[in-house]
Amino acid sequence: MANVTFSSPSLSRNVTVPTPAPDPGTLLALAKANKIPIPFDCQDGECASCLVEVQVLSQSSQPFSLTAKEKEILKQLGKATKADVKEAEAHNKAPHFRLACQYVIHDDELMVKFTGDETMPVQKR
Repeated sequence: MANVTFSSPSLSRNVTVPTPAPDPGTLLALAKANKIPIPFDCQDGECASCLVEVQVLSQSSQPFSLTAKEKEILKQLGKATKADVKEAEAHNKAPHFRLACQYVIHDDELMVKFTGDETMPVQKR
């Protein structure tokens, strides 16, 4: 089991959530289950509304994977070049930006930063 720490201006403080074992699911699923307000729309890797910045604090031995949709969206947004993706895959290091709906959590310690929906009021915890 690992921990995911969420950080955002829409949160009154950072929130650390333990990942459930054995199948923690996606980053977005974990956020939704814990009422972390990562914006999302399609939940299918096509709209990019759930874009987050991920810092891997300690990585499991399991390889990460980028879906084809995620690769394309990150390139379109200018958050990853083709070379960035190739380099990340060659060295089993995830790019800094990911789509929360596509990021499958393993046993990693993560810091996840997101902006949140600017039309929603800041939540008090």
